[in-house]
Amino acid sequence: MSEPESVGLRATLRRIERAAGALATASVARMDETLPWFRALPAEQRSWVMLVAQAGVRSLVQWLRDGGGRADSTQEVSDDVFATAPQALARSISLQHTVALIKVTIDVVEEQVPDLAADGEEQQLREVVLRFSREIAFAAARAYARAAETRGAWDARLQALLVDALLRGDSSDVLASRAAALGWADAPPVAVAVGRSPGGEVAAVLHTVYRLARRIRVEVIGGVHGDRLVVVLGGAADPLAASAKLLPAFGEGPVVVGPAVPSLDEATESARAALAGYRAAPAWPAAPRPVPAGELLPERALAGDAEARRRLRHDCYATLVRAGGELLETLDAFLAAGGVLESTARTLFVHPNTVRYRLRRIAEVTGLSPLIPREAFALQVALTVGRLDPVTSVTPTVGGGRAETR
Repeated sequence: MSEPESVGLRATLRRIERAAGALATASVARMDETLPWFRALPAEQRSWVMLVAQAGVRSLVQWLRDGGGRADSTQEVSDDVFATAPQALARSISLQHTVALIKVTIDVVEEQVPDLAADGEEQQLREVVLRFSREIAFAAARAYARAAETRGAWDARLQALLVDALLRGDSSDVLASRAAALGWADAPPVAVAVGRSPGGEVAAVLHTVYRLARRIRVEVIGGVHGDRLVVVLGGAADPLAASAKLLPAFGEGPVVVGPAVPSLDEATESARAALAGYRAAPAWPAAPRPVPAGELLPERALAGDAEARRRLRHDCYATLVRAGGELLETLDAFLAAGGVLESTARTLFVHPNTVRYRLRRIAEVTGLSPLIPREAFALQVALTVGRLDPVTSVTPTVGGGRAETR
């Protein structure tokens, strides 16, 4: 086996090895002098840079001993040069800044070539340092790539845990701590969207979510929960419209958006509504995509969602009872007549205009119009729930109407 070309630099290697500490110190001093952002680093992080600089000089010596100085060498610089500093350094200093630090260190070494090189080896050492600077830059890129992969895997795990905690209804402290670890800014309003996952690698699914979210400039936390993709949106003025922009990230089938809430602390309410709506959505094949969970109240109630039953009973049935018995009577007759106004008027022995007026009043007090088939269906389910719920009773009000009590 032939000896490596760097054997010819044996005397130079010894000089570099002896000067390692001084070179590292001079490099850090130059960084402090020429890089304003470096001066602003905390003392601890600056000390980590010193360790990396010292390791870099030692790595140059080892690289030369292993034959890396030869022009035809494929010897790579060991990534261990960056192992002397904790991974936190990669989060504090960008790759661009790291390249700037490497350049400063290489500049200092090049300036010291006349003192470091043995007689007749100056030019050879300059060429070697140039090749080494390229290899150390590649080593930095590899180190940052690994750190990014590790951080990405950890972030994905944290997001999955946060989504799981949200769906379980864990305490706000648990949600807040996990969201803070992910850098969640908690920009209001917050809403949860649930749909089918498109399948495949979870990382690829979430990458699509984040890419689309960046385009519309909203915060998101995503997680694949079984066959469902759950996305928490923050800072979208209109969560439904924002969810529509994220549809390419979901698989086929309904996408249900829960109600907007002020912060992540209250997002469990939105998540529960979105999940309940997602389970009930197949009962409404013509539902828009995405669809608000509130528009699925009748299907949710039929599927056994207690919150949907409560809202229909309270917001529709009890409201009609309080508004006066003629509205409830008119709605019953109108639904029984299949939505035919004249038949309803004959049944009630009133003029059709009276029926029209009462139907408008029903729409005003409940927000649902009996003249719109979809809303008439919701009203019919509300009447059924209100009359069947055993824990609800109706008592008279001062004005002669009746009010719901529990």
